[in-house]
Amino acid sequence: MQVNLIQGDITRQEVDAIVNAANSSLLGGGGVDGAIHRKGGPEILAECRALRASQYGRGLATGQAVATTAGRLPARWVVHTVGPVYSATEDRSELLRDCYRNALRVASDLGARTVAFPLISSGVYRWPVDDAVRQALDVLEHTETAVEEATLVLFDAATYQTALSVRDEVFPS
Repeated sequence: MQVNLIQGDITRQEVDAIVNAANSSLLGGGGVDGAIHRKGGPEILAECRALRASQYGRGLATGQAVATTAGRLPARWVVHTVGPVYSATEDRSELLRDCYRNALRVASDLGARTVAFPLISSGVYRWPVDDAVRQALDVLEHTETAVEEATLVLFDAATYQTALSVRDEVFPS
């Protein structure tokens, strides 16, 4: 799988599937989650409500993933995954890696060939950006999948520059 790093707005990515760093309620929130729900329109929320009513009454568990329509986004699907809140006293990195693995699995099962990811858990869940990039790249570079291209979309210049430095450190050319 080809892995790309770009700076940009995930809601503008023309891909088969956009990954949403959702909260467990699946009903929208702030950050990436709020932006995806706002720009995608009410169709996404309607499918999320149906998922809550049918399969996820207690919400989506951390590290798991589920898909809905992409509504008005330039994608076919949104794959929602719930990242872990960072803890300095408990290693939750496997849960963070599960977000990427399970989102790839769901996207692949849908037939998606191109997927755009945010940097999961690095916003309000306070995961240190450099380690969040390491966790993401480790999964994206080493997971067997039918997905052909994964793009890690970094929201601002500082995060993008950190991601480039980490990539060069972890995967020197």
